[in-house]
Amino acid sequence: MRKGRFNTPAAEIAQRYSESVSFDWRLYRYDIAGSTAHAAALARARIMTRAEHRKIEGGLRAIQQQIESGKFQWDRSREDVHMNIEAALTKRIGPAGAKLQTARSRNDQVALDMRLYVKDEITEVSSRLRNLRRALLNLAEKHVDVVVPGYTHLQRAQPITFSHYLLGQIEAFERDAERLRDCLVRTDVLPLGSGALAGSTIVLDRELIARQLGFSRVSQNSTDAVSDRDFVCEFLFCLAVIGLHLSRLSEDLIIWSTSEFGFLEFTDAFSTGSSLMPQKRNPDMAELTRGKTGRLYGNLMSILTMTKALPSSYNRDLQEDKKPLFDSVDTVRAALEIFAAMLPELKVNRKRMQAAASDPNLFATDLAEYLVKKGIPFRKAHEIVGSLVAECARKGIALNRVSLAELKKRSVLFDVDVADVFDIRHSLSQRRAIGAPSHENVAAQIKRWRAYLGRGD
Repeated sequence: MRKGRFNTPAAEIAQRYSESVSFDWRLYRYDIAGSTAHAAALARARIMTRAEHRKIEGGLRAIQQQIESGKFQWDRSREDVHMNIEAALTKRIGPAGAKLQTARSRNDQVALDMRLYVKDEITEVSSRLRNLRRALLNLAEKHVDVVVPGYTHLQRAQPITFSHYLLGQIEAFERDAERLRDCLVRTDVLPLGSGALAGSTIVLDRELIARQLGFSRVSQNSTDAVSDRDFVCEFLFCLAVIGLHLSRLSEDLIIWSTSEFGFLEFTDAFSTGSSLMPQKRNPDMAELTRGKTGRLYGNLMSILTMTKALPSSYNRDLQEDKKPLFDSVDTVRAALEIFAAMLPELKVNRKRMQAAASDPNLFATDLAEYLVKKGIPFRKAHEIVGSLVAECARKGIALNRVSLAELKKRSVLFDVDVADVFDIRHSLSQRRAIGAPSHENVAAQIKRWRAYLGRGD
């Protein structure tokens, strides 16, 4: 590239500072796919002969095979993946290779490679999200009769089923899948043909190139197309929110695996020990996932900050989009894979969960609603039950051990049927509104998700 305009080579220190091939080599498949489609368009426009086109196609195929076999030598002095492949092609097939860059700039070339890469990774991450949701669904189906306290403020609140909790996690990860599908719409735009920023006087059939590369649309402004990294920001946001949901799930599992809770246990395969304390079983896979979420946030902020004040069109700053993108992709891929493998191995302590869910105070709201159903305004019922709970705490007795006579002192509407309030199965059976945790609802949701996600066999 320096021939003609420059008289001397770039300083070695400048070459080391500016090279990107040490990390953007990962884009080679997309670069070769783009070059193959571009060569076909040049041949159709009669910029190169059919023979030259065949040479380029064969040369690119050979280079891809060489890269995938590990025999290709990446040269940092050629800066990036694009120049390395172009140089290797010209060396392999001669002058025909030098025609490939006609009507194309590295600016629209890298924009194309990035979009092809993100499109593929949306598909891959979506597939791993589906595997995770299946693992959660299998766990919900296996433990459909297990009850557990629901928590707010990390304090026992109301009884739910363990399956209802797991189905809630599936809902969150489904939103992640929806975001990825939505992100794909804005990623699925062909930038190739935009040139450096103003297209080219050599007019190629961009719509045909788009179809060949699997794009549904063609960019409509060349200046915007070469600098647009919104799709990268959006994808990194999607990955960051996946990390958020994995982190919250990790936190629940970590807390529930403590001796204080004892609701579940990680198997040996997904636990680690202590270098000092022989008795320890540490939930390191969940802890690492919780920690890696910070990196996902950092990568998103890196791209947002890098692009926030760039002048219009392409600037070299945009080279800095790749490392954060690659890192977030690798991080989320690995986290989804580990969770899909780890969840089926969880050991669930049904008895401990049942005992915790049988805490009479969990039915305080049910008790207030019992009075509401008999005609007392909710605020008054809330006050009656609240004072009753306080008195039980002072006397050290369980809420369900208060005699009917004592209850009637607070409201004459209490009757013998009040005992049903403290029956956990009865309590859950009454929660029949859409989205509530009755066994019927949970069974219906499991059936719905099974039809949607399949079994993955």
